[in-house]
Amino acid sequence: MPDGAEPFTLTVASGIDQIAATEWDACAGNANPFVAHAFFSALESSASAVAATGWQAQHLALNGADGRLAACAPVYLKSHSYGEYVFDWSWADAYERAGGRYYPKLQVAVPFSPVTGPRLLAPPDAPAGATEALATGLVQLAEATGVSSLHVTFASEAECRLLSRHGFLLRTGIQYHWHNRGYTNFEDFLSDLSSRKRKAIRKERAAAAGHDVVIRDLAGSAIEERHWDAFYGFYRDTVARKSAHAYLSRAFFSALGRGLGRRVLLVMAETPEGLPVAGALHLVGDDTLYGRYWGAIGAYDRLHFEMCYYRAIDFAIQNGLARIEAGAQGEHKIQRGYLPQPTWSAHWIADHRLRTAVDRFLARERSAVDEAIERLATLSPFRNEPQA
Repeated sequence: MPDGAEPFTLTVASGIDQIAATEWDACAGNANPFVAHAFFSALESSASAVAATGWQAQHLALNGADGRLAACAPVYLKSHSYGEYVFDWSWADAYERAGGRYYPKLQVAVPFSPVTGPRLLAPPDAPAGATEALATGLVQLAEATGVSSLHVTFASEAECRLLSRHGFLLRTGIQYHWHNRGYTNFEDFLSDLSSRKRKAIRKERAAAAGHDVVIRDLAGSAIEERHWDAFYGFYRDTVARKSAHAYLSRAFFSALGRGLGRRVLLVMAETPEGLPVAGALHLVGDDTLYGRYWGAIGAYDRLHFEMCYYRAIDFAIQNGLARIEAGAQGEHKIQRGYLPQPTWSAHWIADHRLRTAVDRFLARERSAVDEAIERLATLSPFRNEPQA
């Protein structure tokens, strides 16, 4: 069992339903909806993240001397590297060509969601040493299961620094986030941009407004099953066009709406006759709006930018949110006010030979990421920042 200031007991849950929602959420807090019990429940109850799809729950629960949950972590035993967004395919290939067995591995993550947030979940009043004990417990779980590696992805920088003291290697990546600089409305945001970028955004919004569609923000009970039916069709269409895999089942979206209520924001575009033609799905945190999925039927010029980025900015300003995370990839987001930010992950590797090779690779990669962020920052559309 983990060593710490208090005797802790470590248990593994093969499903989120084995941990009481009230206890899990007391550890996770309310700030980030992606680590809420309801989000994992939607994934697992809808058969989207289960053993059959390569995501076998191994959630780690740390109980204090009083038997109450002191800390926890969302852990999955993985038989592949799909749906993670922090890519280790080359590590797996190299290790297996050298005669090793890379899978299964353990993943501490929110499945299918490149969203930053806490991964070592503990309440502010957690017993002394709980988070350190949870980190120790993760390594013990990896050793006990005999996996090649353990990956904690899209965690906070502080968590990754803590994990580095437990033998984890650190990795950085890049995302693009929008920050609210105290704006009162969208025009206030535009006034902060260079004249050329301001004109370009106004032109894009005008083009989107020129389509014969009505765009509505839906949340809570306003989202009906017909909306989810339409959105699932958009999601499947986007996946097909990208030759990707549809990780999420139709049941997931209904479960998400039921479980998270008004923390789900569905932006829908409909024809005057009420036919849904495009949609963008966001989740609402205490201070952050998280953009996740988009899709449409038919070609609607600039509607993607309107529904995913500009309507999101409108919503964030109106609701006093501090920032927007718009998902993975996309340098095109910079000119729309979403600036490059580092993301963090931590990786524990059992075989010292693979660990040494990965460590060398990550050192080079971190340097390249730092340089890329510095270069990309010069493309900022804001007036008072360096321009390319």
